[in-house]
Amino acid sequence: MTDWSRVSNLLGDEGMALLARRRVAIVGLGSGGGAVALFLAMSGVQRFILVDDDRLEEGNLLRHVADRRYLGQAKVTAVADLLRQRNPLVQVVTLKGRFEQHPEALDDVDLLVVAVDNEPARHALNEAALARRLAAVYAGVYERAVGGDVALLRAGVGACYACWAAELRDEEAPQDQPDYGMLGPEGTLAAEPGLWPHVTRVAAAQAQLALNELLRGSPAHEQLPGNTVLLANRGLEIIEGQLTLPQGAIWATIERKPDCLVCGPTFRDQTPAQSEDGAQDLSLAELLNDRPARMQVEEHEE
Repeated sequence: MTDWSRVSNLLGDEGMALLARRRVAIVGLGSGGGAVALFLAMSGVQRFILVDDDRLEEGNLLRHVADRRYLGQAKVTAVADLLRQRNPLVQVVTLKGRFEQHPEALDDVDLLVVAVDNEPARHALNEAALARRLAAVYAGVYERAVGGDVALLRAGVGACYACWAAELRDEEAPQDQPDYGMLGPEGTLAAEPGLWPHVTRVAAAQAQLALNELLRGSPAHEQLPGNTVLLANRGLEIIEGQLTLPQGAIWATIERKPDCLVCGPTFRDQTPAQSEDGAQDLSLAELLNDRPARMQVEEHEE
């Protein structure tokens, strides 16, 4: 049997009990989503719904948790097997295909992990999460994985993904200028494959925000300084004119847009008034807290 004593010492019995019964849907089981699934299973999460329409190919092997044994298999199948190998108590539902083919995937779940890089799919997932009052964690990796961003957006409490993307995804930016939040012509982040350590740093942050949300209501839950963390794997100008050093991070709070077509007046009328109502549009520099995120890493000798 798996020895959970070290995890339990960190999260407590109440936290472990929460993780054992809460259900997570992960849409997209590529390099990021597969790593997030494994991180969560190794932290005590036991109930998963995995959605993806792709198979593991040779080109995936250097940036995926699944290895050569799973070549040609559906990624959901490969990742599900890896989760069970780590934790025999894991219960996994695998859905092969696109999310649009499995709208029931988000019914009766406690958290959505969005690990697809296609913007239309993200917006569809945003609407599905809003309809279910479901918290969702989004992540994006920038070109060559020089950095990335992760956002925890709770339906009815702050910005939805449409509000968030309007601030941080510049669809109109000139194609000849470097903009690491810029969308490509196919609606995906302008990205080329990055190194596995750089990809998994973003995935680890997504897993940490997801885990913290799943622990809400237990002593292990931590109040975060914002709903978005922007990560620099290399020196990166996240704020214009200000260099974020390698391995640095910046927290931000992206507010709900009062006139958002997705979570605006109609949705707001059905939820309690939020502090962001009436907020003025701010620049990215004004939105961001430029203090580096403090991450504590506890190392153990095996």
